[in-house]
Amino acid sequence: MNKRILSSFLLITILALLITGCSSKQTNPDTAIDNSSDTEDSQEFNPSKDFDEILEEAKGSTVTFYGWGGDEYRNTWLKETVASTLKEKYDITLDVVGMDIDDILAKLSGEKQAGEEEGSIDMIWINGENFYSAKESDLLFGPFVEHLPNFDKYIDTDDEEVKNDFGFPIEGYEAPYSKAQMVLINDSAVTEETPSSSDEFMDYAKKHEGKVTYPALPDFTGSAFVRTLIYDIVGHEQFLDMEADKEVVKEAIEPALEYLRELNQYLWNQGKTFPATSGEVDNMFADGELVMTMSYGPYTVATEIDKGVYNDTTQTFLFDNGTVGNTNYMAIAKNSPNKAGAMVAINEIISAEIQATQFEELRSLPVVDYNKLDDEEKAKFDNVDIGQGVLPQDELLSKRLPEMPADIVPIVEEIWEEEVVGK
Repeated sequence: MNKRILSSFLLITILALLITGCSSKQTNPDTAIDNSSDTEDSQEFNPSKDFDEILEEAKGSTVTFYGWGGDEYRNTWLKETVASTLKEKYDITLDVVGMDIDDILAKLSGEKQAGEEEGSIDMIWINGENFYSAKESDLLFGPFVEHLPNFDKYIDTDDEEVKNDFGFPIEGYEAPYSKAQMVLINDSAVTEETPSSSDEFMDYAKKHEGKVTYPALPDFTGSAFVRTLIYDIVGHEQFLDMEADKEVVKEAIEPALEYLRELNQYLWNQGKTFPATSGEVDNMFADGELVMTMSYGPYTVATEIDKGVYNDTTQTFLFDNGTVGNTNYMAIAKNSPNKAGAMVAINEIISAEIQATQFEELRSLPVVDYNKLDDEEKAKFDNVDIGQGVLPQDELLSKRLPEMPADIVPIVEEIWEEEVVGK
């Protein structure tokens, strides 16, 4: 979900102010699926229903799916492959709505402030700081994944990324959608080197002075790249249970800050400014202004080669110690008017069949556990041509590092702005 992410602290504060005037009735996360008799919402989901009853309730309904709409290939996949499957199998109409996550959360909080028990959003594409903010602000429905047959059938429920999102407990409030991982990209016909560490990356920037940079934080890709450098310099384990205190975080990453300040002098515009988005960096690379770029989509290179944007000598590489990876998810709005339909749609999207189409059509890392697939299902994934210039899934996953906790990420971004830019 490449997009500009609001600071979770600021967002929580805003949401808290908005919600103050609402009903004083609060939902305990442990009992969020509530079938209490005093509710006036006739559409309230009944947790005692089995999945066949949920299917029956969802039949003939429309499900709205809100999420970042900047990926034309994903939009096509959702509107054609996923939507047609839902319509054919369950008579469910999928209405895909492109909207930035900050606007989605603002819309949810506005509906809650207005006391709208039935809102306009069913499903949400979400992860990281935004999930942290939405769950803390009681904007999400759940837990619901325990009601999805395909969750136990295809998902590794012991996977850390299934239990936690950016270090924040999921507790059944979202289901995995697809996986992402930071990869570095260059054109082997232009530069043969593929730096395998932060030290080698410094040497690379020196050799190609002025032709290397990264997106300004808090751009999603730029932030992930900086976190990958931090991990390579100071390790990642200490952050997994670190206190979200600015001074504590700053002390932990100080060696990396020194590195980034030194790196600035060899970057494009000497690190005085940075391109605002990952898209700008990609365009500069494609135009030859930069010798490398980066992506949170591990198969981006193959897609761009197919489109004729990148030369067929473009390639993906990783640091030896690994790169940051995360999972993005699907959640359900607490005031969704069609919770049953949303659950059926999510259950279908995490099926082996739909995950295989996502892998093939979007070259997006699947979330299903390969070991849980039968032979026919495994063949669907094995036969996917991942394209040119990319790394196989097993190599990516073997060098996959966990994300920092959601409440630490905005602190790192703030410190970068204060301590690195122009220094």
